[in-house]
Parts: sequence; structure tokens; C-alpha cells
Amino acid sequence: MKVSLNLAQFYAGDVKLRDLPLHELLEKIGRQLGAIEEVTHWGPRFDGIVVAKVVACEKHPDADKLSVCRIDDGGVVKDVERGDDGLVQVVCGAPNVRAGLTVAWLPPKTTVPSTLDKDPFVLEVREIRGQKSNGMLASPAELGINDNHDGILEIDGADVGEDLAKPGTPFKKLYGLDDVVIDIENKMFTHRPDCFGVLGAARELAGITAQQFVSPEWYKEPRKIDLNATDKKLNVTNDIPQLVQRFMCQIVENVTVKPSPVWLQACLTRLGVRPINNIVDWSNYYMLLTGQPTHAFDYDKLVKYSTSPSLGPRQARAGEKLALLNGKTITLTAEDMVIATDKQAVALAGIMGGSETEVDETTKTIVIECATFDMYAVRRSSMRHGLFTDAVTRYTKGQSPLQNDRVLAHLCEDLNDAGAQPTAALYDLASDAVAAYKPVTVSAEFINERLGTELTLKDMAGLLKNVEFAVTLNNELVVQPPFWRNDIDIAEDIVEEVGRLFGYENIAHVLPVRSASPVRKDAYLELKQQLRRQLAALGANEVLTYSFVHGNLLKKVGQHSELAFGLGNALSPDLEYYRLSLTPSLLEKVHANIRSDMVRRDDDNRFALFELGKAHVKGEPDTNEKSLPKEVNALALVFAADSKTAERYYAHAPYYQAKKYLTTLLWDNGVYTELTFEPLEGANLYKNPFIEQMVKPYEPKRSAVLRDRDGLIWGVVGEFTAAVKRELKLPDFCAGFEIDPLIWLLKASQASNYTPMPKFPKIRADITLKVANDVPYQSLFDFVWQQVDSKKPEQTYATLAPVAIYQSEDNTTKNITFRLWLSAYNRTLKIDEINRLLDSVAGDALSKLGASRV
Repeated sequence: MKVSLNLAQFYAGDVKLRDLPLHELLEKIGRQLGAIEEVTHWGPRFDGIVVAKVVACEKHPDADKLSVCRIDDGGVVKDVERGDDGLVQVVCGAPNVRAGLTVAWLPPKTTVPSTLDKDPFVLEVREIRGQKSNGMLASPAELGINDNHDGILEIDGADVGEDLAKPGTPFKKLYGLDDVVIDIENKMFTHRPDCFGVLGAARELAGITAQQFVSPEWYKEPRKIDLNATDKKLNVTNDIPQLVQRFMCQIVENVTVKPSPVWLQACLTRLGVRPINNIVDWSNYYMLLTGQPTHAFDYDKLVKYSTSPSLGPRQARAGEKLALLNGKTITLTAEDMVIATDKQAVALAGIMGGSETEVDETTKTIVIECATFDMYAVRRSSMRHGLFTDAVTRYTKGQSPLQNDRVLAHLCEDLNDAGAQPTAALYDLASDAVAAYKPVTVSAEFINERLGTELTLKDMAGLLKNVEFAVTLNNELVVQPPFWRNDIDIAEDIVEEVGRLFGYENIAHVLPVRSASPVRKDAYLELKQQLRRQLAALGANEVLTYSFVHGNLLKKVGQHSELAFGLGNALSPDLEYYRLSLTPSLLEKVHANIRSDMVRRDDDNRFALFELGKAHVKGEPDTNEKSLPKEVNALALVFAADSKTAERYYAHAPYYQAKKYLTTLLWDNGVYTELTFEPLEGANLYKNPFIEQMVKPYEPKRSAVLRDRDGLIWGVVGEFTAAVKRELKLPDFCAGFEIDPLIWLLKASQASNYTPMPKFPKIRADITLKVANDVPYQSLFDFVWQQVDSKKPEQTYATLAPVAIYQSEDNTTKNITFRLWLSAYNRTLKIDEINRLLDSVAGDALSKLGASRV
């Protein structure tokens, strides 16, 4: 962003920007505003060039197109040959040179400004066709003001002031050429669209130099000017108000397209914009001044390309063509925004106008458009078509729609002063989103605590008022952001603003006082670390998989992809959806690890994989009808063994191997007794989308859900469906579990349940109970354990575990064998004691469950 100090000073009024030494101002800008990329001193480019008056002009005796001129420089240039009358002779080939003209004279030993950036050309005294020429009379192109080589620059005293038009005046004092242009890095202003105009930059310069800035009256409120009636009509529409918050345009008649004033051309050149004509130049000037781009259409050409005169923004049609001002023709997509008539697109919205409605020398009536386009849509179109313009730079920062009427009104006023006539055909289509910004309330304590300062409310209010915030003091700061500050929304924004304007270098380098007491450990992180250690001790291997999965994996395990969030910019097809649970990610790794173990020819081909991570599922739509993701913490484990290993080591079903890992964790963390294992088939899942998707890979008849006393489901444990095994090539001996450890944390007691082991030897005994086939194993186990726990001898420690389950040939009954270990803390037990205990348990099982002892 290039900032002209002369232009900034012009609009700063009483603020003295040029009084501060330049090096100090640059230091302040670097500290409080943004990094400086370049500083350009324009005045030295014109050193030695003076204003002169052509006193006499005669045709060159030996050249038809040359003139011999006698000029008056006020006698200020030394070491130059003069006539008896004190005049200097210069040979000039410009067709517009004549006596009485005030011009820019480059004496001998001066450098032509337009050559400074390439190969500097230093003038000397030369004879041209026998006539001595002392330097040259310069054209605007040679002075580096514009591209016009057709004649020398004609200085008009009415434009620059009669005092500055006197012979001998240093030329750099004219047209604001004795300027310093500071180029501030664009990315420093990404959140500050107002600073992409010199007016906004001038305001910030005032703020960081502790001076109060006052915006021009025309910028505070749109100025009312006389508007002429017109019979020209225009049907203005906005088909995309969600992308175009405000669309304004106005018809201006009696336009004469010509070069703009020299001061305006010089200003644009210093700021890096090439002068075109008065209409385009005024439009560009207000863009550079306010950060608000505008565009002018030839009204008669709009009529030519309309069924009836019309204009407005809409989405482009796929394959539509548009010829641009840069000479290129682009093919539009349906994602592009265009400004169009009712027949065709005439401009790429926010980026560049079309050549078919370009303003040229024949234009008599124009339509000036001033709009606010969606910054993201403009950026995407700019990248898609490789078009990077000054308008794009500003529109992609999010201009305030509240300044459009002010900019358009003053632009039309300046065109009116130039002879054009703004008409009453003024159109303003604004969406409901165009509204004043809400005030922000913040206390002095809030700001001082975060900055480490001791500023008073009055100090803070003064800093903010310097940059035109409206501030009310009422034990707090009530700050009303001005209409150009759409980045101020929360109290922290005010903190940042106060700190920047006060100057971070003025804040004492003192560390804040904080308690030295240790920080409380995060209970959930501690639980995860504990689970990791425990599972590692059980021989399980932790893996870390992506949170994103392929849609095919969701399909293979039976989960619904419509409940998963899809990524619009996925790195690869394998990472296109947020996962709905962790188990599929682990199952995907089983086959590869089984194969790897087989290649090693290891006789012991079994392993357990676990992961602690997050899953996401779509939640209910909120008030904005947007579905927000629900994040769930999960711990999943999968155990697998090939057929040979399973046959060698495991006589039971894989369900029990997975359950063994899970119950060990539950016992070790003191929550096992809080839970029951309920068959998955027919279980009430409360229509919980996460639980419903989590259990999808599991076989309902060979799996169980964990439910606590409050009915809350913790997770699932079991074997996988035949379809999942087939799709993912899983071995037959494969099972797993998945639970939510956050529920674990909320439910578990904080104290560890440690039980000391007895020192006396333990004895064991088995009991086999015959029950009906429909009696769940878990129900029988829970009953037996309750009886053992309540009837065991005093000061004893008991554990109960399953041994085997045998089903009858007719599938009407099954035999379940349990093994009981019993030991005492104060003596050695006898076998009769454990037998009497089991006899009592068997009697109760028969009477209450119909379970007979075998």
C-alpha cells in the first residue's frame, strides 16, 4: 500500500504530518502501523528543473519541425549562456511551443526524470542544426508524469497558483511533486480495508503521532449536490444480494472525455497508477484515496448490449465469454460474479471492466458503479482467471458498504466541477446486512491487565478519539466504531487498538505477577496417559491414524457417509470424510499387519492395536440451519490372531479376548462394578447418532454394550459382522471394543481403588450351572458374583472368572463354568469353606434363576 505524504497531509487538515522528522515518522510506522517495504523521495527526481516562460519563439532556419526559443528562468540557473537580455536559448521540437507559454525547463547538467529508473540521461549544451540548445523543454512523459510525448508540458497558473508559475520556481514545488511515498507491506493491513486508502492511512498516521484526525465533511456525510433531471433510464437489479451487500450506480451526462488535470496525473503516477483520461483517473483517484473502487460504463454502449437499458450483478453462466479491458477474453464459470445487462456480462465484478462498454473519446454519458462485493468470491475469481488488479487488492479485504454513498457522491461532485452533470438517476440497492456496527463496552481494568499499562479511561478515550472512534465514559469505555472500521467487534479489539496507538514501546517491560503454585493437571490428559500405560503393559500397540477416512471404508463397515462431514479440499480421496468412530480406522490396519507377520513366518501371529482419538458426527441444525459437527472422544482396541495362532492359544470366542482387555482396564481404574454388559441385539441406543454409528461394525448377536447404573452407554465390545470381515479381509479370530473415555472420567471416582492382596495361600474351586439358552451370560455372572461377594467369609478376598460355556445339542440349555479363587487375610482357608460357599450360591441360583448345578 503506497501512501503519499503530501496527499495524506492535504486531507489531514490541522494534523502536522510533515513537521515530524521523516526518520522518526518511519520508525513509528514500522512499530505501530506496518512494515515498510520502500520509501521513495520524489523531489530529488526533479532537482535542477525550473519553471520558465517562453518569451520568444521562432522557426528554426534549417528545420521545419524545430523552433528556437528564448526563455526566461528568472536568472536562477547559473553557469548557462545568456543573451544580453538575460534570456536562454533552447531548441524545441514540440508542436505546441509558442511565445507566452509557461514550461518546465531542464538546464544542462540535469537528468531527464523519465530515465532515472533505467539509464539516466544527463543533458548537455548541444548544437542542433547550427543552433545552440541549452537543455530542453520537457514533455509530461519526459518528466515522468504520464505517457504523453506529443508536446511539452503547459503550466497553467490557474492550476498551480500564480506564485508558483513564476519563472525560476523549482519545478518540484508544483503538482505536489516534492513528495515522499511510503510503501507499507500489504499483509499488515489484511484486516484493515480502510488503510488501503490514503485517507485511512492519514488517519492512522495522526493516531500514532498523538494528533486528532478529522475526516473531510464529504466523507462523514454524503454531500447533497444539484442533480439534473434526465430522460435516460436504467433498470438496476441485484440477483445475488448474499454476495453483493450494496450496489449503487448513477447516470452522469454531458461528459467530455479528455486528459485529467496535471496534478491528478502526477498524483496517480506517484502512487503507481497510469493516467488514462479524466473519467478513469478520477475513479482511480477515489479508489486510492478511500479504498473503495468504482467503475464507469459508457451508457450508450450499455443500451447497445441490452434489450432495455439495464445493469446489475449476477452469477455468471458456465461457458459465458467476457472481453476485458486488458485485451483478453475469458471463459466464465458459474462461480464467477459479473455485472451484466439483461443480455450479457459487461464486467467481472470487483476485478475488471469489459472492453465492450469502455469509456472512450466518443463517450457522452456514463454510468458510475460503486458496490461492495463478497471478498471471498472476488478472490476465487481473481485466482481462477489470473487477474490481479488494484480493485482486487481492495475488494479482497472486505470494504465497508457504508462508505459507498459518500464516495459516489463526492466523485460525481468533482465530475460536476469538471463540466459533467450528475443526474437524478441514482440507484442504491442495499441488503439487510448494511447496518451500523454495534458499540463495544470494555473497562479500563480489562485493557490494563492485558497490556500491562496503567492508563486511565480518559487516556484511552483520547487515543481512540484521535482516530475518530466515538467514546462515551461511564465507569467503562463504550466505544462506537466508525463506519469504516468493520474489524472492531469484541473487547479484545479495543485492547489491541489502545496498545497500538499508545505504542508498544511505551509499555514497561515488566513481567506480569503470577502465582508460582503448580498448575492443576488436566484430568482428561492424565486419564489418557494412564490408559496408554495400562494397555501397553497388557501388550497392546498404540497407533495414530488420520481423522479423515475414505468413503468406501465407511461403506464397508456399514456406517452412513451422509452423517459424516465431507472435506471440500481433501488432500486425497483417502481423506475425504471425517470419521464417525475409531474402530474402522483400526480394522483397516489389521489385514496389513497379519500379512506382515505371516511374511516373517512367526508362529505367534497375534496383536492388539489401540488408538485414543476423536470422531465427528453431524449434529442437529442450529438456528442458522447449518449442521455443526459434534466431536466425540473415543478409545478403540482391536485384537486379531491368524487361524493357527488362535487354535493354539485360544479355546474361547474372540469376544472374550477383547472383553479381557476391557475388563482389565475397568477393574484397574475402579469402575467395573459400575457397569453391566448388555447384549447389543435389541439394546436401546437412545437414537444417539454417535453410538448408532459406533456399533455398526459389530455383530449384534456376539457383542455387548456397556451401560452404567444411570442407563448411560459407555461403549461397545464384541466381534465384527461377517460383511465387515469379508470386506476388510479380517481373520476369524478378531474382536474389539470402543468406549468414550470422557464419560469414564466424569463417572469414575477420583481416588484409586487399591485392595491389598492377602498373604495366605488362595484356594480355588469351579462351579458349573445349567441354565436355559436364553439366559444371558452376563446376568448369570452378575448373580453369582453378588452371591459370592455377600456370603464369603469375613476378611477374605475373592475373584470370579469364566472358564467355559457349553451349549446342548438341541440348543435349549447351556452349561456355564465359573472359577472362584478365595483367600483370607488372617488364616489359611480350608477347602470345605469354599465348597459350602458354592453350595449356597448354587441353591440360590436354582431357586431364583432355575439354574441347576452340574
